[in-house]
Amino acid sequence: MGSTEKVPLSDSDHRVLALDHLALVDLPSFDNSAMDGWAVAGDGPWLVNHQVVAGEFPTWELSAGEACSIGTGAPIPRGTTAIIRSENGTLSGNQLVATLEPSSDIRRAGEECRVGDLMLSAGSRLSPSSIGILAATGHDSVSVRLQPTVHLLVFGDELTFEGIPQQGKIRDSLGPQLPGWLNRMGAVVADITHCTDSLARVEETLSNVNADIVITTGGTASGPRDFLRAVLEKLGATMHVDGVHVRPGHPMMLGTITRTDNKILPVIGLPGNPLSAIVGLLTLAQPIINSVLGLPQPSLETLTTSHDLYTKSGTRLIAGVAHSGTFSVAEFNGSAMLRGLSHSTGFAVIEGNTPAGTSVSYLPLPHM
Repeated sequence: MGSTEKVPLSDSDHRVLALDHLALVDLPSFDNSAMDGWAVAGDGPWLVNHQVVAGEFPTWELSAGEACSIGTGAPIPRGTTAIIRSENGTLSGNQLVATLEPSSDIRRAGEECRVGDLMLSAGSRLSPSSIGILAATGHDSVSVRLQPTVHLLVFGDELTFEGIPQQGKIRDSLGPQLPGWLNRMGAVVADITHCTDSLARVEETLSNVNADIVITTGGTASGPRDFLRAVLEKLGATMHVDGVHVRPGHPMMLGTITRTDNKILPVIGLPGNPLSAIVGLLTLAQPIINSVLGLPQPSLETLTTSHDLYTKSGTRLIAGVAHSGTFSVAEFNGSAMLRGLSHSTGFAVIEGNTPAGTSVSYLPLPHM
């Protein structure tokens, strides 16, 4: 389990709770009106002698035959037996005439929760609505698991990082998008280094990383300028994954380096082709981040494919859209393509040919 920190509620969206969080106050904390109208005591007609608005607390008591005008959320005075909605009563001078409805429109103290009730369990990922209930029950800050930090190393002398690529260059599309994916997974990118294709440069950069996880793009294949594997071997890394029988993304890698302080540094090597890299990110990086945050590992859903799906061998991940229990393939699904992914919600995971109308496993993309 990772370390923890306290953060203000306003900064806690999508963070993972480190502890159970209990209600610090009854909710509501006092009897109040669910509607604009009148608080009444006994049977009518009633004499309206007072007014209560939200934010003030009446110290007086209604007697039988008395009423007061009241706003939504305002505390009801002692002696109140019902609330009459403004549209259901007629006021003549200071005399109120109405028919009492079966529902009194009184919100009773503690009807939503009591002090000490469990609001959210440790391991819950916070959302705007869960932040709201924590605020309503008295919390100003929350204890959350520390987000793992990631150092991104973008390899490739062929890459350009702004504008229109010229003369054989390729615009880097992974450096700009990976921080967003990692943020959705619960990590934070601490640094991005554009590293030239040089054995010495790759070794120098990897030797001086100050982050919990390293993720690289490119350099995982066996080309003349792919140095990641050689550098990991030189640094004494333990290789856990060195290629996977999956398309796209088969040259993905995972190694761990033992630092001088004996802490373990995971190094995740993503292929340089963009779609392949995202497959590697989901299948290698996300499980590691989940483990650090104490979250359950993602499970595959089951959908019905609306297209025939094919694979030549091994496992294939196909980008597409999940909707109403069905999976539809995105266009432009090549390993070097991103156009299909930009319209997709996740990947179908197939082990063999899968005809339309049959079940298929589905791995969703991370979302906020």
